[in-house]
Amino acid sequence: MKYLLFILGCLFTVSSYATSIMGLDALGAEDVSGASAAIAGSGYAGHAKASDEGVSMVNPARLAYNRNVSFSANLSYQMVSASVKNGSLGSQSISIPSFYLAFPMGQFGAFSLGLWQHYSSNYRAELNDSLNSQQATLEYQGSLSEFTPSYAIKLPFWHRLSVGGTAHFVMGNNKRMLTLGPDNSGVSESDSWATNNSDVTDVVNGSWSILNHPAYYTVSAQYRGKMASLFFSYTTAYTLVNDMEYQLQVSQLDTLAPTKMSRQIDVPMTFASGVSYRLAKRHFVMLDFMWKPWKKAIPNMAQSWDLRSETLVESEFLISAGYQRDGSTIFYDSYMSRMAYRAGAWYKNGYIKDVSEIGGSIGLGFPLGKRGTTIDVALQGGVRSSKSETHLDETFIGVKIGLMGLGSWGKNER
Repeated sequence: MKYLLFILGCLFTVSSYATSIMGLDALGAEDVSGASAAIAGSGYAGHAKASDEGVSMVNPARLAYNRNVSFSANLSYQMVSASVKNGSLGSQSISIPSFYLAFPMGQFGAFSLGLWQHYSSNYRAELNDSLNSQQATLEYQGSLSEFTPSYAIKLPFWHRLSVGGTAHFVMGNNKRMLTLGPDNSGVSESDSWATNNSDVTDVVNGSWSILNHPAYYTVSAQYRGKMASLFFSYTTAYTLVNDMEYQLQVSQLDTLAPTKMSRQIDVPMTFASGVSYRLAKRHFVMLDFMWKPWKKAIPNMAQSWDLRSETLVESEFLISAGYQRDGSTIFYDSYMSRMAYRAGAWYKNGYIKDVSEIGGSIGLGFPLGKRGTTIDVALQGGVRSSKSETHLDETFIGVKIGLMGLGSWGKNER
């Protein structure tokens, strides 16, 4: 089976669904910083913009400036096209990557509870090449998600400065199935009864956890000025453990004794920073940066056939720049004036060696009612490219939709 990857790269009949086909055997595709639809619309910049309600996964200190109880849920849809020899791979995905509840507590700070789908691996490809008598099916399912309670508070002696932290409790599972179909096309019909008419399926099931600890942590500090706001954050390093069970099935009737293995992935610390500057009353420009110095190669989920045993890595960083014009808070202004307008661009060097991403986005915020509830929509597009023949170049377009609901629980109505 040492030619399996080449065969799957020359598909004649393909059906697939995925955000990206890169890193499927490593960690999978990464949701950028748990970004909301509003931040996605400004090119993933805006984590320092303290005047916005919401929760930031890279800057929990921003939570201290929330004035209302808020609920947020995000829906993401993306289409990806990758060029291969003799054709192309088309894929699409839909997911709910994050949602949370946030509660301000006045002088006691604020806290939030949320879920974030950090990495995902969902993909299916079928090979049906009658010319070369080749049949195969490759399928990945699963995600690495996090339960993320956060707390932040403004310093009592200087309210322009806040500090905050988030605990990331890891959960999730993953699965890979590689099926090789029977091939008796070269045997005469009268003799086909003597051939093996069974599918052989290599199944891997796994679950995620953190080595010797229930969680890893992010801490940050935020300064909110009259014209400019900025933050710095640090996320601890940790080791992911993927406990896996390997089984070999023959036509789903006979299963050999399973083999259990574990792989450990050393995830490095993360540094992030950002600044938001107010140009005019409602106009902001924003710049964010994130750096994660990967060093150790990631052991691959695939430990069978002749698939690669590891994925090479390199330092990961993200540079993003964006613009936002806030909507008017006066309910009697025109609807167009109360809408928020966003645009941005980003460059990302992924954790996979020789893979980079460049993209751009535009976004709109649609107000609903008098309390400030909004629906945010972000349109995104870009390319993921690789200097290595190991990975395919991808073009992607997508839509991210977020609902931000605001309330005034515990406050007296005027």
